[in-house]
Amino acid sequence: MQFKDYYEILGVERNAPPEEVKRAYRKLARKYHPDVSKEKNAEDKFKGVQEAYEVLKDAEKRAAYDQLGRDYRSGQQFRRPNDWEQRFTGAGHQGFSDVNGFSDFFSTLFGSSSGQPQSDADAGFLEVTVEEAFSGTRRRVTVGEQGRTRTVDVQIPAGVTDGQALRIGGGSGRQSLVFRVKIHAHALYTLQGRDITVELPLAPWEAALGAKVAVPTLGGRVELTIPAGAASGQKLRLRGRGLPGNPGGDQFVQIKLVTPAANSAEAKAAYERMKQDFKFDPRAHWPP
Repeated sequence: MQFKDYYEILGVERNAPPEEVKRAYRKLARKYHPDVSKEKNAEDKFKGVQEAYEVLKDAEKRAAYDQLGRDYRSGQQFRRPNDWEQRFTGAGHQGFSDVNGFSDFFSTLFGSSSGQPQSDADAGFLEVTVEEAFSGTRRRVTVGEQGRTRTVDVQIPAGVTDGQALRIGGGSGRQSLVFRVKIHAHALYTLQGRDITVELPLAPWEAALGAKVAVPTLGGRVELTIPAGAASGQKLRLRGRGLPGNPGGDQFVQIKLVTPAANSAEAKAAYERMKQDFKFDPRAHWPP
C-alpha cells in the first residue's frame, strides 16, 4: 500500500498548529463536499480530507504519524513498523475499527489491533451531544475486564449517528470493546440518521410575502430564502448542513406559523381590517 502524506492533503506544514489544521480542513471540506462541488473526483478528495483531519486533529495520532513521516513520502510503498503497537496503542490508545470508509493505510495504522484479539465485549453506551456528533469528540472510559479495570481513550468521529457501534481493538491479546453511541435529545435540532430538522417560526406576512431569515445550523448561521406563499408545516432543505459523512446529511427547516395575539385595541382593529379585506375562508375546501 502507499504512504499518505496527510499534511500535503490538507496543504499545511508539518509544524502547523491545530487551529491552522482545522481551518484548512474546513476550507477543503466545503470545496470538495459532494453535494455542492463541481470539482473532478470531489467525493474521493472529500474522503481524503476527512481522513487527513481525523489523524492530524488528534495529538496522539498525529505524534505517532509524525514518526513515520521521517522515513516516507507521499506515494511511496509503505509497511507498518513492527513496533507500531508499542508506539501508538501501547501509550494508552487502542485503535478503533469503525474507520468510516477510510483508506487501507488509515486502517492499518489506526484500526483494530493486528494481533489475535479475544471475542468482542459490549462496553455499553457513550453519550454525546448533537454538537459533539457533528464535530467529533473523545471520551476516556474506564471499564471492568476480568476482575480488573482498564482505561481507554475512544475517538468519536465527526458524523457519528445514534446507535452506531465503535469497536476498540484490544491489542496484545486483550478483549476488544464495542461501544454504542447515544446522542442526547436537543432543544432545537431533531436527528434522523445524519439528517437534521429545525422548526422555524414565521410571522404570517413572512410566509405570505416571502422573506430572508437567518437559520441556525451546527456549522453556523445561514441565510435561508422563504418563498412567497409558504405554508405551515412545509419543509425547506439546506443541503449538506446535517451531520458530516459519506454521504453527509441535510438540514430540513420546517415552517411554523406564529400568529400575533390580538391583545390590544389596535391589534383587534388590524385583524378586523384583514377579515374585511381578504374575504378568506380557510375551510372553503375542508373537509376534502
